[in-house]
Amino acid sequence: MLDQLLGLIQQNSQQAIVQNPEVPNEHNEDVMHTLMGSITGGLQQQAQNGNISEISNLFSGSHGASGNALMNNPMVSSIASNAISAIMQKFGLSNQVAGGIVSSVLPGVLGGLIGKLGNNNSNSSGMDLGGLLGGLLGGSNHSNLGRDMADGKQSTDLTGMLGGLFGNK
Repeated sequence: MLDQLLGLIQQNSQQAIVQNPEVPNEHNEDVMHTLMGSITGGLQQQAQNGNISEISNLFSGSHGASGNALMNNPMVSSIASNAISAIMQKFGLSNQVAGGIVSSVLPGVLGGLIGKLGNNNSNSSGMDLGGLLGGLLGGSNHSNLGRDMADGKQSTDLTGMLGGLFGNK
């Protein structure tokens, strides 16, 4: 999943990062990786907090997959805020520049993920919501659990899920 996420970030970063005169060329890849870390970290934090249904709703596209609809989602807003802070702190960019990068790249990346996850009938992307949730819940050992949760087939014990996040099996 990380390779596909990084690919989506690279696809959506040309103007906002690579062609941005405020971002030195030697930092382009690092800014993209920082953005990827903010996205995955934010989603993992949401999973740890038990917000599985919110993650599922986000990636099902039920709240919309367009830029404005995504950026108005509280979970996405939190991820964006953390990404802006991380970019400002690591690269010394202003709030305006970091905010511009995040607001330009994040909706396209999440919209791309929604498209890949929503197109799991063809499964050409190799991604599905259950696999994503399983990855957020501690890796491949939990991918079946994530699939069951995404399908609504299984009610799970939150304590057990969180134990898996912290390595307790």
